[in-house]
Amino acid sequence: MVTPSVSARRRRAPLAALGAFALAVSALGLSPQALAQPDQDGYDGLSETQLSAPADPTAGIPAVDQVVTSRNVKHVTNLPKGTPFAASTNSDLAFQDNHAFVGNYNGFTIYDIRNPQKPKVVSEVLCPGSQNDISVQGNLLFLSTDSSRSDNSCNSVAQPATEKASWEGVKVFDISDKRNPKYVAAVETDCGSHTHTLVPDKKGRNAYLYVSSYSPSSTFPDCQPPHDKISIVKVPLKDPAKASLISAPVLFPDGGNQGRSGTVETGYVTPTSGCHDITVYPSKDLAAGACMGDGVLFDISDREKPRVITTVQDNVNFAFWHSATFNNEGTKVIFTDELGGGGAATCNEAIGQNRGADGIYDIKGRGDKRTLEFKSYYKIPRMQSDTENCVAHNGSLIPVQGRDIMVQSWYQGGISIWDFTDSTKPKEIGFFERGPLPDGGGGGSWSAYYYNGFIYSSDIAKGFDVLDVRDPRTFSAKFVRVNQLNVQTQGAYREW
Repeated sequence: MVTPSVSARRRRAPLAALGAFALAVSALGLSPQALAQPDQDGYDGLSETQLSAPADPTAGIPAVDQVVTSRNVKHVTNLPKGTPFAASTNSDLAFQDNHAFVGNYNGFTIYDIRNPQKPKVVSEVLCPGSQNDISVQGNLLFLSTDSSRSDNSCNSVAQPATEKASWEGVKVFDISDKRNPKYVAAVETDCGSHTHTLVPDKKGRNAYLYVSSYSPSSTFPDCQPPHDKISIVKVPLKDPAKASLISAPVLFPDGGNQGRSGTVETGYVTPTSGCHDITVYPSKDLAAGACMGDGVLFDISDREKPRVITTVQDNVNFAFWHSATFNNEGTKVIFTDELGGGGAATCNEAIGQNRGADGIYDIKGRGDKRTLEFKSYYKIPRMQSDTENCVAHNGSLIPVQGRDIMVQSWYQGGISIWDFTDSTKPKEIGFFERGPLPDGGGGGSWSAYYYNGFIYSSDIAKGFDVLDVRDPRTFSAKFVRVNQLNVQTQGAYREW
């Protein structure tokens, strides 16, 4: 069911060169768009240390629902979830032109973000099927289903995973009219689609989806271990109804990491039985896979036949390889460890700074001899309460020329802006967080991404947040304009 709301507006027109500060994205056919002079209020001549410090230096753990930020971050606005999604979990984000697309376990919402100060709901699409991981290309939207459903329709109902007639996979929508998206296709995949990554082909005729799924339980009929593969879905852009599964390559013929038993407190390693997430860098023919017990570097020069270059393991501090982010040059990869599966309080002194953290890896060598070399861990420096689920989660680069800076979600740990230009000495340069939820339950920011001058966050419980970072170290990023952003499909930016 689609509930129409705010009507779509015209796209902004392209703008001529902005001068020395101007940047642009060069990959994926992205182009600059108009931008007013960014607001510099809040810099106030403060030092970098002062800008990164809490606006209230006396603040410890925030009170229930209290918002605290560093001096250089402003909470612009929050939109609570709409009625169809109020009791359900918000998930990932994608962007196109002046719109944000927010997944939810019950469907997805399209927001008009032409004015980031006042985002508006364009439409809400009710289509249950967790996680509803989301991506967009042109007039198409792709949605992941990773729960046992009675069929592939948006009217399906949940049913036991042991039911042989269960359906899981990827759905395709036509979003040419964003007020009224239309469901056009579905492709079933083994073990469902926990996440997917959009990979444009080199001729612009097809979209490929690298579908990540894993074997959480032997009760799933189509998800019996070993499940050491991904699924590749091919979508003809001119005829998306013909989307189909073209292959399911095995990535770990040796079985991958065998894992180690333990608890959040004592430490454990999840056995590899598939991938959780893959990030591609199409212009460099590279991909990085976060695959439970393994970090993976792929060659994707043949989009239909991704090939493993090298793998890496961390059996001391990494429990679950969750997601990956390249730096702009494609010489580093940030891997996240989702210790506790996102439901545990791991940002405390008992767990420490090396678990439930980011692992920073430099890419060394060339061609098939490339390796991943560990450099350091990064974790937010602020201790959280024992009721707050907190661990490294989804983030994106902030496009600052010549530096490696990203924004990242940490569930109820909030949002961290951090610099990893020196791979051995990462440091936080700004943050946003809320106090614990009033019922002590799980929540927080699922994804926080930088898009066209602002940070947008999908909060599990609170809805849609917009932040503004005001810091000289990230100022030039405010001139970067792209037409589309799927964070797991990285494009390069350069001077323009």
